[in-house]
Amino acid sequence: MPKPNTKFELDVEDLDLIETALHKAKRDQDIDKRRIHDLLGRLHNQKVFFRPRGTYVGG
Repeated sequence: MPKPNTKFELDVEDLDLIETALHKAKRDQDIDKRRIHDLLGRLHNQKVFFRPRGTYVGG
């Protein structure tokens, strides 16, 4: 039995396109919005946000 592919070669633009499409599908279609919402949450949790090193002064 074949194994699923666990290595994906997606760049930031690909993920942005997928995220945008999911947001539109969630808003426009009559589909399982809970699953789309959960998937968008998992995508969000995998993002690495930039934070400068050293002392950070927000504002």
